[in-house]
Amino acid sequence: MIRKEDALEYHSRGRHGKIEVVATKPCYTQRDLSLAYTPGVADPCREIEQDPLTAALYTARANLVAVISNGTAVLGLGDIGPLAGKPVMEGKGVLFKRFADIDVFDIEVDEKDPDRLADIIKSLEPTFGGINLEDIKAPECFHIEERLKAEMDIPVFHDDQHGTAIISGAALLNACELAGKDLDKVRVVFNGAGASGIACANHYVSLGVKLENIILCDSRGVVYKGREKGMNKYKERFASDTSCRTLAEAFVDADVFCGCSVANTVTQDMVRSMAANPIIFAMANPDPEITYPDAVAARDDLIMATGRSDYPNQVNNVLGFPFIFRGALDVRARAINEDMKVAATRALADLAKEPVPESVAQAYGGEEVSFGRAYIIPKPFDYRVLLWEARAVAKAAMETGVARIQIDLDEYGKRLEASLSRSRAIMRHVITRASERPKRIVFPEGRAPRILYAQRVIRNERIGTPILLGEVDVIEAHAQEHNIDINGVEIINPRSSEWAEEFAQEFYQLRQRKGVTLRDARRLMQTRHYFGLMMVRTGKADGLVAGASMHVPELLRPTFEVFPTPSGSRHVAGMTMVVLKDDILFFADTTVNIDPTAEELADIACSCAREIRSLDITPRVALLSFSNFGSVDHPNTRKVRRAVELIHEREPDLVADGEMQADTAVCPDILEETYSFSRLKERANLLIFPDLQSGNIAYKLIQKLSTAEIVGPLMVGLERPIQLLQVGSYTVRDIVNLAAFTVVEAQGKMQPELFARKDDSPAESPQPAVPN
Repeated sequence: MIRKEDALEYHSRGRHGKIEVVATKPCYTQRDLSLAYTPGVADPCREIEQDPLTAALYTARANLVAVISNGTAVLGLGDIGPLAGKPVMEGKGVLFKRFADIDVFDIEVDEKDPDRLADIIKSLEPTFGGINLEDIKAPECFHIEERLKAEMDIPVFHDDQHGTAIISGAALLNACELAGKDLDKVRVVFNGAGASGIACANHYVSLGVKLENIILCDSRGVVYKGREKGMNKYKERFASDTSCRTLAEAFVDADVFCGCSVANTVTQDMVRSMAANPIIFAMANPDPEITYPDAVAARDDLIMATGRSDYPNQVNNVLGFPFIFRGALDVRARAINEDMKVAATRALADLAKEPVPESVAQAYGGEEVSFGRAYIIPKPFDYRVLLWEARAVAKAAMETGVARIQIDLDEYGKRLEASLSRSRAIMRHVITRASERPKRIVFPEGRAPRILYAQRVIRNERIGTPILLGEVDVIEAHAQEHNIDINGVEIINPRSSEWAEEFAQEFYQLRQRKGVTLRDARRLMQTRHYFGLMMVRTGKADGLVAGASMHVPELLRPTFEVFPTPSGSRHVAGMTMVVLKDDILFFADTTVNIDPTAEELADIACSCAREIRSLDITPRVALLSFSNFGSVDHPNTRKVRRAVELIHEREPDLVADGEMQADTAVCPDILEETYSFSRLKERANLLIFPDLQSGNIAYKLIQKLSTAEIVGPLMVGLERPIQLLQVGSYTVRDIVNLAAFTVVEAQGKMQPELFARKDDSPAESPQPAVPN
C-alpha cells in the first residue's frame, strides 16, 4: 500500500516534480553557443522552411509528444482542474520516456469549452510529432479527438479511451481462447459509458464481437432503444433492443463483463448468474467493480482481470500508449487508426503466449508465469512489449497508408532491441553471428534452474546446441518442476558415460608429470566440470559455459589443467564490458592476473584489443596508472610505461597509449589541451588496469553506483571457447550472452590465433585469483 507521506516525499525530494529538460548537444564553449543559437541555428531554420520534413532531422519534433489535459476527469479524482492534474501529466511523461524513450512536454490548459480547447491543441502541431489527450471528461473528449484527428496531420490519441480498450482487447482474445468461446458469439455487458467504456465497446466490435451481442450500462442502468434520459450520440450506437433495465438483469447468461465504472457495483450473485467460464474485466480504479477474492469465491471457473497490480492480469495502459506512439512516430504516421490499434491488441495477445524471460519474472518478485487463466496479458515491465507492439503498429501504419516513410521491419526490430540498451545492441550482433553457424555448448551445471531456462532461449534463438551434464532423472525432474521443455536436449551423466575412461586416459597422459595418477584422472572424470572440459578438448563439444555453482578461481584451475598452454596469448585475462548511456567501455584485467608484469599487461592489452575488433569496434587503448606520461617516477608507473612500449613494438597500428590517469583516458578535452602528443585523440574504450584489484574494484563500483550495464567478464586468451559465470550474480540473459560469445569464438571468428603474438613461445598458466 502506498502511503500519502511516501507519495508526497517521492514528488518533492531533490529536484521537485518528476521531469526535467536535458540538452542533447554540448554547450560549453563559445563555438557551441554559436551553433546552438545564433548565428548557427539559422541554417537548420532555412532548411526546414524549404522542406518541412527536415524538421525530423534538425529538431526533436519527431520524437516529441504533447500530453495535454484540461483536468476535467483526472483519475478517480474528477474535475480538479489543470494545475492539480499536472502531477498526473508529468507521470505520463515519465512512462513515455521509461518505456519507449519518447520525449514529452506536459501541457495543462485552463479551458473547458471543447471547441476552444481543440483550437488550442491544433495550433501546437508545429511543435509536436504526436498528441496524447489525457483526463478530459466525456462526452467532450469524443468531440475533441474527432475534430483533431480530422484537422491535424499528426497522430492524436486519447489514452483514456483507447488505452484501456487495446489492453483489455488483448485480454479478451486470450480469455476467449482459454474459455473456449467464439468472439462472434459472446454476450458482453459493459458498465460505464464514459470515455473508456465506449472505446472498449467500439474496439471489441473491431475485434469481432457482434454489436447486437453487447449491452451497455451507465449510472441509469441499461442503455436501451428508446431511452431518452442521459443519452448522447456515442451511447446511441450501443442502445440495445432488450427488456433488461438493470445491470443485474444484463448479467444473466452473459459471457463477458467489462467494467469501466466505479467500485462495488457487481455482486457475487451477478457473477453466479453468468454463463459457464465467465470472463470478468473489473477495471475501475483504484478499486474494481468486484474484488478478485469475492469474484473467485463466487465462481471457480472464471477468468478475471483488473486494473490492480496485486491481482492477476493487470490491465495497465502503460502496455499501450508508449509503444503505440513509438511505432507511429518511427514511420512518421499521420494518424493512429483502428488498424493500428487492432495490431497493438493482437501483438499483446500473441506475446502473452510466449515464454516469460527470467528478467521479467524477477521484476515481479521471481514469480513464474506462463500463459493461462492467471496470465492472459503481458506484464508491464516485460521489455519485449516494445519489440512486439511498436513493430506491429508500424507495420499496420505502412499497410494502411498513414505512414510517411517505409521502413524495413526486420531492421526496425533490431533497432528497437538496440534502443532497450547498448548492451542489447552488441549482444544482438553477437547472437546474429552465432545463429549463422550454431555450435555445441556443454553446461556442466545441467540441473541449475537458470541453466535450464537459458538452454530454452539458446535453442529458440538458434544460438547453439546445448548439452547438459548431470543425472538424467534429476535434470528432468528439475525441468518438470519449473515447466521447462527439454525435449530433444542431450543430457550426459559423466558417472555412466562411455567417454569417461577415454577422457581419464587422455587427462592422465596430459598430467602424469604433474602429480596426477590414473586413479586421480578417473576420479576427476566423474566430476561434471572436468568431464565438460574434456568434451571440449576432444571435440565432442565446441565450447563450455560454467560457473552456476563454483567461483571463478575454482573453475580456472581445472581449465588450465585441461588446457595448460594457452595458444596465441601468453596470459588469460578477464575483460568486462561496461555499457554506458552514450558509450561502451571495456575493462581488463578484472578476473585473473593479480599483479601482472609489463610483459603481461602488453599481452592482455593486445589480446583484448583483438577481441574488441571481432565485435566490429575499433579499440582505443589506455593503460592506466596514477601518473600521466611520466609525471611520477615509481616502479608501478615504470611498469605501465614499459607495457606501452611493448605494445607499440608488437602492434604499431594499434591506437594505445599511457601511462595515464583514468580521467585523462576518458576525457578527450584533457588529451587535446594537455597531452596533444598522445596517440589517443578520442576517449579510450579499452582501459587496461595496472593490477587486478583496481580493475575489479572499478567495474563493481560502476555496476553498483551507476546505471551502467555490465556484460561479462569475458575470458580472453584461452585455447578453446570457455566462458565462466560469476556465481551468485548472473541471470538467464547472462548465460545466453556468454553462450553466444562462446559459439562465435568456436566458429573461428574469435579464435585464439587472432590474438597471436609475434613470438609464440610457451608460457606458464597464470594462477587464478579473484573472488566473485
